[in-house]
Amino acid sequence: MDRRSFLKAGGLVPVAAALPRLASAQQLPFNPRRGEKWRTFEVTSKVEIIKPSGVTRAWVPMPLMPDTDYQKSLGQSWTGNAVSMRVYRDEKYGAGIFFAEWPAGEAAPVAELVTRFATRDRAVNLAVPNPRAERLSASEHAFHTAATDLIPTDGIVRETALQIVKGAKSEVDKARAIYEWTVENTFRDPKTRGCGWGDIKSMLETNYLGGKCGDLNAMFVGLARSVGVAARDLYGIRVAPSAHGYKSLGANSDDISKAQHCRAEFFAQGYGWIPVDPADVRKVILEEPPGNLPPSHERVAAARKRLFGSWEMNWVAFNTGHDVALPNASGGPKLSYLMYPNGETGGERLDPLEPDAFKYTIRWREVGA
Repeated sequence: MDRRSFLKAGGLVPVAAALPRLASAQQLPFNPRRGEKWRTFEVTSKVEIIKPSGVTRAWVPMPLMPDTDYQKSLGQSWTGNAVSMRVYRDEKYGAGIFFAEWPAGEAAPVAELVTRFATRDRAVNLAVPNPRAERLSASEHAFHTAATDLIPTDGIVRETALQIVKGAKSEVDKARAIYEWTVENTFRDPKTRGCGWGDIKSMLETNYLGGKCGDLNAMFVGLARSVGVAARDLYGIRVAPSAHGYKSLGANSDDISKAQHCRAEFFAQGYGWIPVDPADVRKVILEEPPGNLPPSHERVAAARKRLFGSWEMNWVAFNTGHDVALPNASGGPKLSYLMYPNGETGGERLDPLEPDAFKYTIRWREVGA
């Protein structure tokens, strides 16, 4: 069994200077809950390959690198029977990726990754601009308004966005208009596999605007980028129940193997990065007991107001990556995003949502609560 003690994640792999910045404690705008106590969590991810057939590999997303004003890494450890286990960092987005490899002939490949991190709720005061707020360089703005494979910024995406933001002048006004449009016009489709893959062009062309967080928040990001508002998805997983009493917006057991959740941010001069989550408003509408709440319901209205400008951090962010190439993979396409554990065996990529070939369990606990 290979064992590693807890180490700071940032010290394991060199950091490329060109990686996109995430808002640091010094860069974030005023946070009215800055004095709030940090909560510390531990997440254990165990991966097993059920039917190995040759050299086998697995990849597991890790908590956000580097630290931010709302999330701090407290290190990681791992065990398993792999011949190689280490942490990589995606060159373009800085995504932390735990990697394990087993030789052909290993009958029961298994690895377990334990990560610790601290979080606290974040909220941006949109009433008053902050003169100390982060500013984006021209290259950073271009990076966060660029198209991805599934999030184009031209054609029907831009045409739709231009209609939505007509008359809006500021970045905040444009983003708010897109947020409200997304809440009003999309819907959560419980039949969507996983979190959805975010093919927003197809959604708009077919006028089928249903999906899950990977679709609905990608819609917000794509529409915003297409009209010059810097925006990005953040991929992660829920931990802990919601302190605001929303059953649909929390982890209600210690098993979070299916609790992955994507969120979004946009950037506004004078405010910095601003958290939003229109997909969770639609989740409240569909799933909050007793279910199928009308948009006018007070619980929906409260969530809709709160989720433009704040996040409850009973959730851990992994990365902002799109079109991610898995290190040392023998082939297969780039990932639209890295939010689930992934694997391959005998040169064939495994379906991260197919338990018959690729088994993983993810559990959380609060440390020192």
